[in-house]
Amino acid sequence: MTSRVILDTGPLVAFLNKRDRYHRWAAEQLAQLEPPLYTCEGVISEACFLLATYASGSETVLELVHRELVKISFRLEDEVMAIKKLLARYEDIGVSLTDACLVRMAELDERGVVLTLDSDFRVYRKHERHVIPTIMPE
Repeated sequence: MTSRVILDTGPLVAFLNKRDRYHRWAAEQLAQLEPPLYTCEGVISEACFLLATYASGSETVLELVHRELVKISFRLEDEVMAIKKLLARYEDIGVSLTDACLVRMAELDERGVVLTLDSDFRVYRKHERHVIPTIMPE
């Protein structure tokens, strides 16, 4: 069974920002993965914000979506109640809406593996008790 990669903001920004300390790692990971990578609108929004001061940063993020190398495959409207539960469950560690959406995406896709730089994904659990498979730097 082939994994479906769920893309978090950190690796996307690191890949597009050559000065990012994780740029090389992100580039190596993305070179090994077959598109599309799946994500939510929160990741796209965060990446555009973080890359806004870089030449063509936001445009490049949107071009990846346009070319369907990155696919937005999550509708918050369909998952509001599940997201509310995740936000409440992880309130003590300050879970973001985007992270809650990525956790929910992992719950919805048994093949899902999250590509992230965020160590909170070592704490988050899908279906309350199952480790979320991740690809992250050591």
